[in-house]
Amino acid sequence: MFSFRLPLNKVIVAGPNLLYQQTRNTFILKRKWPPPLHKKGGKPSKLRARHFVYDLVEDTNVTKQPDVKVILSQFVDGVGNAGDVLTLRPTIAYRDFLMPGLAMYASPENLAKHKVDEKKPKIESEYSSPYVQRTLGCLSRLVLQITMSKTQPWTLEPWHVRVSFRKAGFVVPEHAITMPPVTIKGPDLSLQEKEFAVTVKVNNKEEVNVRCRIHHWATGLERLPWVPYHWKEPKEALVPEQASVLESLPLLK
Repeated sequence: MFSFRLPLNKVIVAGPNLLYQQTRNTFILKRKWPPPLHKKGGKPSKLRARHFVYDLVEDTNVTKQPDVKVILSQFVDGVGNAGDVLTLRPTIAYRDFLMPGLAMYASPENLAKHKVDEKKPKIESEYSSPYVQRTLGCLSRLVLQITMSKTQPWTLEPWHVRVSFRKAGFVVPEHAITMPPVTIKGPDLSLQEKEFAVTVKVNNKEEVNVRCRIHHWATGLERLPWVPYHWKEPKEALVPEQASVLESLPLLK
């Protein structure tokens, strides 16, 4: 069994001319019929046509390459902080991290230069986790619809907001929710045209304001008509002190 490099020419059309570029390809082959052995110092036997028939053992061009390690040179949203060592597939590492300049190879020289310890946990970071910045962005763009009864009296409490977050796909505990400074009671149809903000604390560190709107729900003839794209329409602030906060939150158009 042996290997050899097969030079193949790749033709690239560059304007009116043709550019021939040689590619390097390694194939590991095995003779299907091994040639006969000869005595030491004797004359080798003549090879027959069958001795040039090979079986392909391995094509290195399609062999799965091992993972590579890279060192992040800056914070990457949803991935990690500067100095974190990642193990990635070669294509992803080269395309998404090395080419944009977000990371470098985790060579012994780079590890020593940047004093990176692969086994040491990262305790100093700008965010509490790699996914916090993405979570804060999603929550700040959210228009949280809080469904309340149109026929039964109610007072808005943190558990109402928690359930509304769960319906929107976010798991937010009650202790992480800061309610507005006023008490909201209903049913009150004037609340349909107003909005307020609640504050959510993520990992007991980062805080983000979330836009909330009350929707009165009932069945039968008491049911309110559906308003298409209601989340795109700006509303009046229920709490005047929160008007500047609500204006700073993005509203999807």
